Amino acid sequence: MKIRVLDTTLRDGEQTPGISLTTSEKLRIATKLDEIGVNIIEAGSAITSTGEREAIKEVTSAGLSAEIASFARPVKGDIDAALECDVDSIHLVVPTSDLHIEHKLKKTRDDVLVQAMESTQYALDHGLRVELSSEDATRSDMEFLKKIFSEGIDIGAQRICACDTVGMLTPETSFNFYSSLATLGAPLSAHCHNDFGLAVANTLSAIRGGATEFHCTINGIGERAGNAALEEIIVSLNTLYNKDSDFLTMTHMKDTNHDEEFETDINIHELYSTSRLVARLTGVYLQPNKAIVGENAFAHESGIHADGVIKNASTYEPITPELVGHKRKFIMGKHIGTKGLRNNLADLGYNPTDEQCDEIFKKVKALGDMGKCVTDVDLQAIADSVFEFKRNQKIKLEEVTIVSGNKVIPTASIKLKIDDKDILEAGVGVGPVDAALVAVKKGISDFADVELEEYHVDAITGGTDALIDVILKLRLGDKIISARGTQPDIINASVEAYLSGVNRLLEDN
Repeated sequence: MKIRVLDTTLRDGEQTPGISLTTSEKLRIATKLDEIGVNIIEAGSAITSTGEREAIKEVTSAGLSAEIASFARPVKGDIDAALECDVDSIHLVVPTSDLHIEHKLKKTRDDVLVQAMESTQYALDHGLRVELSSEDATRSDMEFLKKIFSEGIDIGAQRICACDTVGMLTPETSFNFYSSLATLGAPLSAHCHNDFGLAVANTLSAIRGGATEFHCTINGIGERAGNAALEEIIVSLNTLYNKDSDFLTMTHMKDTNHDEEFETDINIHELYSTSRLVARLTGVYLQPNKAIVGENAFAHESGIHADGVIKNASTYEPITPELVGHKRKFIMGKHIGTKGLRNNLADLGYNPTDEQCDEIFKKVKALGDMGKCVTDVDLQAIADSVFEFKRNQKIKLEEVTIVSGNKVIPTASIKLKIDDKDILEAGVGVGPVDAALVAVKKGISDFADVELEEYHVDAITGGTDALIDVILKLRLGDKIISARGTQPDIINASVEAYLSGVNRLLEDN
């Protein structure tokens, strides 16, 4: 069965607190929605303002393939404003619950019925397609709801829509509710809100119950807790309700009560890029664990998970990231395994030995234990330092201790192992780093007279726990080399870099 998609990102989505899209931003989003195959774009509510009408006009004049709609109340002024914008259709929204009729409109059911029919007829007479929509439908009297829809259909409304305005449905009641309305015989739309986190589940149940169209927004944005998310519904229909899906090859996962397959015109491969565009233009950024399009949707840190995904992605991924235009990531922290680490190193162009990989692994784990997540930039710096440092080390650092503070001369004591011999030394300096390097220089004085030519330090990532990358130049005689050390502590990074350079100088001599 073909399911049509009405996207209301530009209307219901823009009602998210803090969002106000410019004309050019609305046009960019509408163009993207059209490109990915959205059937109907609700471009806004024409009665809202002059600027809103200008934006809708830009969309309607852009030559898009999608049907362009405007939200409208059942009043002549709203419909005239929509006509001014040259839209193809209106989403004519009529409150039908007694709660809305009595307390918001201060009218009777008969008043609302007459107003709805007159507005529908007026729009049809002026060449507009009408999707007659019931606001707060799920808290309305079913007989009255069906009466409004039936009379609307009789005078020519092309589609009907029942709105779960405050998200009161459950998947079970959604199926029954929309099944009942499907008996009216007109194309039926589901419009679900996410107040209880069930908008997507309720929309899927509505489709199973007979809805042939659903309303949605990109990323699920909208008032309060938002609307049903387009990307989650599309991927669910593609994967969980597709009889040919590998996911459903297990017999016990098949839906024996519903054997119909659902299709849409949406290009599933463009979902991630569409999500990012809307997030960027609206300023509503996604939580990392957002399904399908969140940055962590295909991210793996656990060593067990990473190992499984590398061997066969379906072990811990129900769909591939490529299906929606996303990318897989292996997150480096205290849960990382060697398989995931090697995969990330290979992506960065490194092919470490087992010994080098083990050293990098220990450094990443140590940072993870400090609560830090290691980025690719961090990993590159760590790998560079290990590749540089893990040579034939004549001199090894065993321990470094620093004493520093107000009215205290910075003092460092170090313990080195040189050719299996322990060397203890101390030094003072203008700061703790200087003191540590003075102590190291004194400790190696019997082996090499090395001079520090340049010293440079970078905090690779932000935060007080940033990984520190120290790069320095050392001279031994007429030979100068560069060396680096990468640690979360600037003193240890400096000593590591210094000894790395000294060992290289001694090795080359």
